[in-house]
Amino acid sequence: MDDRTLLARIRELVDEEHELRTRFTTGQLSADEEHARLGAVEEALDQCWDLLRRRRAARETGGDADSVAPRTTGEVESYLQ
Repeated sequence: MDDRTLLARIRELVDEEHELRTRFTTGQLSADEEHARLGAVEEALDQCWDLLRRRRAARETGGDADSVAPRTTGEVESYLQ
């Protein structure tokens, strides 16, 4: 996945996040539904941002950005723990 594709995916996820919050505040979505889907969206966003940062770092240090593989959700979410 190249940077352009990653940025497009990030935009899609942010749009979905905003849509979920709007649907919840207007009563179209229950709190449980919003919470479950928001959690998945936030994890996907974290993975995308992590991959984008690591690709950029690889390029800045003379590495091959295309060789950087995405990390699992568990790796990304437990990074600071």
